[in-house]
Amino acid sequence: MRIWRIWCVGLAVVGGVLVASGALLAQEPDGDWPQWRGPDRNGTLRLFTPPNPWPERLTERWQVEVGEGHATPVLVGSRIYTFSRVGEDEVMQSLDAASGDVIWRTSYPAPFSFDPSADPHGPGPKATPTFSAGRLYALGIGGVLSAFDAGDGEILWQTPAPSVGPLFGTAASPLVDGNLVITHVGGHDDGALTAFDVSTGAVRWAWPGDGPGYSSPILIELDGTRQVITQSQNHVVSVDAATGALLWQRPFLTPYAQNSIDAVVVDDQVIIAGTQMPTAAFRPLRVGNAWALEDVWESGEATFYMSNALLVDRLLFGLSERNSGQYALLDTTSGDTIWTGAGRQAESAALVRAGQTVFSLEVDGELVVGEVTATAFEEISRYEVADSPTWAQPTISGNRVFIKDLDTLTLWTFD
Repeated sequence: MRIWRIWCVGLAVVGGVLVASGALLAQEPDGDWPQWRGPDRNGTLRLFTPPNPWPERLTERWQVEVGEGHATPVLVGSRIYTFSRVGEDEVMQSLDAASGDVIWRTSYPAPFSFDPSADPHGPGPKATPTFSAGRLYALGIGGVLSAFDAGDGEILWQTPAPSVGPLFGTAASPLVDGNLVITHVGGHDDGALTAFDVSTGAVRWAWPGDGPGYSSPILIELDGTRQVITQSQNHVVSVDAATGALLWQRPFLTPYAQNSIDAVVVDDQVIIAGTQMPTAAFRPLRVGNAWALEDVWESGEATFYMSNALLVDRLLFGLSERNSGQYALLDTTSGDTIWTGAGRQAESAALVRAGQTVFSLEVDGELVVGEVTATAFEEISRYEVADSPTWAQPTISGNRVFIKDLDTLTLWTFD
């Protein structure tokens, strides 16, 4: 296999950079954005002080071309990592977060063809890399899982591409749990939720009960059992995190096989959503050595397609697909719709929250800032941050906002 790895600074400088990055990470871990939807995998910033007042516009610090794709930039210490496509290659890059300068760049061949209906979204990659213990784990659009050394970009191991991938390419961002990296590999009607050894890539367990969906797995503990929950092609499933044994599953199939929304867990309830499907909550209950699922509520007033909702003080806030894109607020205890905004807001939006403050990066390149209250979403400001589609989530740390659009990465600040 042809692999290109380009060093953009001298070795002595890289050594110094790595030490500085490690020191910064040790001092300010809560400022990192190391994986899909942030440090807790739920779209929540741990530390953020809102500016007072909010500026009229953001300040552009730098912009660099990094290639196509919708993977969220990963921020760790003083480095930001991007996963993208350049021509027929998939490319992982390490950039200096302050300047945008390239530290290293590694690429590998990744030819890919997909269902024509997905053409507006391009050939990816769509899955966000995960940083853990000095390594980056990335699932390419065609189903190749790679482990990179975050220090120098070396590919440590790589799985082969499946003979047939998902209809619309992969989108499940890997989950790291201790010495396992977990993601759903394979293709339509033929896949396995799989745990790989972080060091070697060897398969440690696999659940082959369904093909992959397009949501990302989450790790939770219910009734004393650590479990991985994800939307597969035809179900919502839970497996034992240590062994991969199936704990429970619930049939769930959206039109056109587009299961793509991450599960939300509040108290002991699991909330699921999908295009043209009612948003629903159910409760997994242990019954002896087995599990049963108890329905709690169902609501068709707010349905979600490619926009993951946020949990804000037991309220669910997100961009519903109804009325051509409509913000909505639901009570997670009853399923009641508390508030809906005006329609025709956006085709999709990537949401991040800090306390009651919500950042919504709409696909047209507009960043909406507002506050979720007990009764509504109150808009504060709107900022133009890109002039091409913004499907990737914003990466926010301190007063910095990293925006990935179609093929560039831009650093904006709130000053």
